[in-house]
Amino acid sequence: MQAKNSSSSYGWVAITLHWIMAPAVVGTFILGWWMRQLSYYDPWYRQAPEIHKGVGIILFALLLFRLVWRLANPSPADSSKTPNWQGFVAAATHGLIYLLLLAIMVSGYLISTADGRPIDIFGIASIPATLKGIPNQEDIAGSIHEILAWGLIGLVVLHVLAALKHHFIDRDATLLRMLGIRVKSSTKDPSHLQTTLSTTK
Repeated sequence: MQAKNSSSSYGWVAITLHWIMAPAVVGTFILGWWMRQLSYYDPWYRQAPEIHKGVGIILFALLLFRLVWRLANPSPADSSKTPNWQGFVAAATHGLIYLLLLAIMVSGYLISTADGRPIDIFGIASIPATLKGIPNQEDIAGSIHEILAWGLIGLVVLHVLAALKHHFIDRDATLLRMLGIRVKSSTKDPSHLQTTLSTTK
């Protein structure tokens, strides 16, 4: 499998980034929701936020790389026969997911650095507090962070449902291509897909 996207399939870089970031984003959201329920004396009261912030910074770096890679490697042509308006909605949803991720990560940074302390990344590196001293910075950024996070999860659910629709109802290659599976149309029955794993060219 090639590294770059082609006109008909995703490369392994795009596929790997997608399947690393997707569960990490959902997991970070769940961790963020769970850690807010912890009491002051819970053993995870301090550790959970540190993990949340560390993973968030790593995801931010991956997101920037993914955006650059996407600009340099446009997505394959749409293989489905869905109406144009559905294609527009899908593209708009993808763009909104990227924007929400960026806004969530920036607001998370503003929460974590409101007191002037840097963000520690698992003891390997730290991100300095470059924006601080804004009135009510932590509270305002915290409210924005939470609202956008729930909005993102809502879009992720729609994204998953759309992928399942493509696979089980439309029976096209949309989901299979992101799984790294090469698809061939059956010559006997064009309405069904014959699939083979594509681990090589």
